[in-house]
Amino acid sequence: MSNAPLMPMATAVWLVENTTLTFRQIADFCKLHEVEVQGIADGEVAKGIKAYNPIISRQLSREEIELSSKDENRPLQINSADIEISNSEKKIKKYVPLSKRQDKPDSALWLIRQHNILKDSQIAKLVGITKNSVTSIRNKSYWNYNNLNPKDPVALNLFTQKDLVEAIEKAERRVKREKKQKEKERLSNQINS
Repeated sequence: MSNAPLMPMATAVWLVENTTLTFRQIADFCKLHEVEVQGIADGEVAKGIKAYNPIISRQLSREEIELSSKDENRPLQINSADIEISNSEKKIKKYVPLSKRQDKPDSALWLIRQHNILKDSQIAKLVGITKNSVTSIRNKSYWNYNNLNPKDPVALNLFTQKDLVEAIEKAERRVKREKKQKEKERLSNQINS
């Protein structure tokens, strides 16, 4: 396939940081040279380029990444068609292994930075940690704050892209309501003064 992903360098940065794919697989997918991908991993190339998650743009699926992660000879296939997010996913509380538990505060930090509109309670519900933890991460008083490393929770499989989109839409509706309320109060104050 000849079509490269959107923002290939930023996508490569994300794939290096968030997957176990080989440099060759990432280079082939992003239409870059393997040495460039090695440079990204070493921090010499793409300095200051913000990582771009190809799962969010639906250019890659998590399953696609997992299949290629298990077989280093398997190239990543870009999704050229738009994929419909299915509604069939059931909400199941699942056990989180110890090795993955650090992902929750890391994910909360990522959500705070990437989607500032979300309330602490929404982030807590999405990621599966307490609201107090989210609040302490937001105000940098979390016990382990200096060791947090923002990670995309959708890529880590903590919840689905659909869950994130729904949470953001809910937050946007809340912000609109709050703006309307403030506007009403401002107008009534003007009338009364």
